[in-house]
Amino acid sequence: MNAEVRLPQGTIAYEEHGMGEPLIFIHGLALNRTLWRKVVPLLEGDFRCIVPDWPMGGHSIPLEPHADLSLPGLARLVVDFMDALGIESATLVGNDGGGAMAQMVAADHPERVDRLVLNSSELYDRFLPPVFKPFELLGPIPGAVWATVQLMRLRPAQRLPFAFGWSIKSGLPPREVTDAYLRPARESAGVRRDLAKYLRAVDKRHTIDVAERLKRFHKPVLLAWAAEDRLFPLDLPRRMAAELPDARLELIPDSYTFVPEDQPRALAESIARFIGAAGIEPAFSGLKGRRPNH
Repeated sequence: MNAEVRLPQGTIAYEEHGMGEPLIFIHGLALNRTLWRKVVPLLEGDFRCIVPDWPMGGHSIPLEPHADLSLPGLARLVVDFMDALGIESATLVGNDGGGAMAQMVAADHPERVDRLVLNSSELYDRFLPPVFKPFELLGPIPGAVWATVQLMRLRPAQRLPFAFGWSIKSGLPPREVTDAYLRPARESAGVRRDLAKYLRAVDKRHTIDVAERLKRFHKPVLLAWAAEDRLFPLDLPRRMAAELPDARLELIPDSYTFVPEDQPRALAESIARFIGAAGIEPAFSGLKGRRPNH
């Protein structure tokens, strides 16, 4: 089901698939719900999978000019989205910058988070990763975001480290997929405005602070990490797994940061095992009868 919901910050487009316990998926910078297209079909037989376009540059509908796109503001956006859909609490699944958003929701609104899945995401002072530092510098420069997104029309440019080169091990997705990610910012001045606002609001003090506050988050946390991640080294999730009260680390082989692109089945199975181990016994119909390992 494709739908839209009106929030104080603006309109959020989303998809919803399946029934059962809600999972809310959160993508990162310059992406959209397309990131989860291979994962959701594996989980929708057992869970209510809710897949929004978040306002970080790949979204199709610009938010209102007054929308707060700082990390705390984005956490508030997630909660407002849940309120609009009548969801009291959910498992949040965040990849890349979406993991930073999920952490902030868990720290600021722990009663709204049943479990937290951080999939190769921003932790501690990796907000943004060093290779993306040029993007932070673009935010305040008039016209810089427009020039960058036009450059990203070119397939060689898409293979650069700060594009998809260090994020997807299996190679560039088909052109229709990269176009789905990149077209909104090329075609909409409002989307570019939101992207620039997000980049201007990036501040690693938020992720450093939230990591400290998560030490008081006693619900289950899964760090499902690409074993070959080039943006978020393994010492980061190992540190967080050791510091949080109820956290586990699972390494997913043969993948870079965008695990939903490289290894969607391994990620779906990891999420399913995690929820099963937390006390839920789903049928796992989408995973062909695979049962959780206790």
